Amino acid sequence: MSKKIRLLIVDDEVRFLKTLASRLELRDFEVSTADNGKRALELAQLQTFDLAILDLKMPGLSGEEVLAILKRDHPFIEVIILTGHGSISSAVQCTQAGSYRYLAKPCETDELLLVLKDAYQQRVERKTDIDRERLEKLMESVQGESPLSILRKLREIERGS
Repeated sequence: MSKKIRLLIVDDEVRFLKTLASRLELRDFEVSTADNGKRALELAQLQTFDLAILDLKMPGLSGEEVLAILKRDHPFIEVIILTGHGSISSAVQCTQAGSYRYLAKPCETDELLLVLKDAYQQRVERKTDIDRERLEKLMESVQGESPLSILRKLREIERGS
């Protein structure tokens, strides 16, 4: 059984949000939704997401603000901006803030699926590279140590020390 891609969709247009979530659930994504930025950040604290789709213009926290907080607090999440209020300057700002792609509404489902697939692939590659680097550093630091000492270091890493 393969692991589903965990996706957070954030949009204040509830009808659009439900329709998009349904379409992506049918394509085997594990989807959570939020109709505002504050709720999106609450969900991101409760569970880990691989990808997020953010609307840009929302009451309260904007998509740009949510993007900045998600990238700061969850560095492995890939974020796609999907907006009906796009501009070149906001596209540049979002890209500089770490968004994977910036798409205009309406967006064809097939195009969105390709972007989600590519974003997930990038996430996996980036996480794998960082994990490999951490493992190499660990292996260098434990050369010549006893198995018990190595086990202690692994437990410390697991606890986040």
